Amino acid sequence: MSDVYIVGSYSSAFSKFPDTTHKDLTREVYLGVLADAGLADGDDIGMTWFGNCGMWTDGQGSIRGQVCLTPLVREGLFPERVPVINVEGGCATASMALHGAWKDILSGESDLSLAIGVEKTFSPGAPEKTMRLFDGGIDQYDREEWLAYYAAAGEASGKPFEPGPGRTIFMDTYAMQAAWHMRTHGTTERQIAIACAKNHSAAVHNPKAQYRFALTPDEVLADRPVSWPLTRAMCAPIGDGAAAALVCSEAWLKRQSGDVQARAVRIAASTLTSGKYRRLDEPGLSKLAAERAYRAAGVTPADIDLAEVHDATSFCEIYQSEMLGFCGIGEGGRLAESEATALGGDIPINLSGGLVSKGHPVGATGLSMIDELVLQLRGEAGARQVSGARTALAENGGGVMGFDEAACSVIILQR
Repeated sequence: MSDVYIVGSYSSAFSKFPDTTHKDLTREVYLGVLADAGLADGDDIGMTWFGNCGMWTDGQGSIRGQVCLTPLVREGLFPERVPVINVEGGCATASMALHGAWKDILSGESDLSLAIGVEKTFSPGAPEKTMRLFDGGIDQYDREEWLAYYAAAGEASGKPFEPGPGRTIFMDTYAMQAAWHMRTHGTTERQIAIACAKNHSAAVHNPKAQYRFALTPDEVLADRPVSWPLTRAMCAPIGDGAAAALVCSEAWLKRQSGDVQARAVRIAASTLTSGKYRRLDEPGLSKLAAERAYRAAGVTPADIDLAEVHDATSFCEIYQSEMLGFCGIGEGGRLAESEATALGGDIPINLSGGLVSKGHPVGATGLSMIDELVLQLRGEAGARQVSGARTALAENGGGVMGFDEAACSVIILQR
């Protein structure tokens, strides 16, 4: 089986861009990923996977990628007649797009495949559009099933499930998971705040992060409560952005210049799992995805030099540290407190700033994680660079299925 490489990677800045369109963001990241790959054009692209979750709230469904790429086709910047496959999988959308591009190369269908994720979650004057976008990430047919599940989980965690105006079900479910973890394993609010402060401080060095200010754990704890034990600083913000990657075959890469070859990063594994209504004491779907990825890549958690994980809340980083095998079950809070997950630690996590500070435009998030890891593996991450990084992992979850995400991706990259 031939190796598969990321030859180009690019992310826009993440922020609130009320005057920037989906087409604008598509143009930026497409031209950006071509430039990063050292390509004058995209003529070799054989397939495109376009990730987005929310364009339907503007009335545009079904052919989102074709619509956003049409101006580039018309201008001769994007090749005509290239198949465009539209992808939607909640917050895991962009990782699913990359998985599709990876499979294109493995199958021999294409020598060069484009994965792109574009999202606008900020709707000034129309917050109901944002809520409709997020509501798509939970079962709308059998609401009684998850209402009963969360009611029981609230009793078990000591944090009653109390949905209502001014609250989001998603933050409440994360908060219940955190409360259960605190009750079961002794995790503390301060440990969650330490993980959060680390990421906000790391984002100071990421010019594309939505929030670029440092916070101390005390400042995190003093921020406005969202859903106990989570404060606003511990929760990913609303924002817009896009990211992309060009994936190529080994044969195609060998035809490129030495400079292009030297910056290529190998995809050692890409795995997907789906969620279920699990028991509260049962490991999550990311544990299985990670185990499959480690086997496919021939590595162990100890071989990972750094990771980007899906911290929609800062508790998630603590939990995913356990699921990914960076520490034992129940030890994620102590791992964060030990500073092992900070720059210079044994397993740096979310040096981009993570979702809580880098930002979380749903359909672009997974590829922005990949962009950060590609920069790190190339040695191009500047002040947040992990010295000698050779192997990196991205974990990206999307949607909600009880206490599981509905979908999870784990990708391992190697230099």
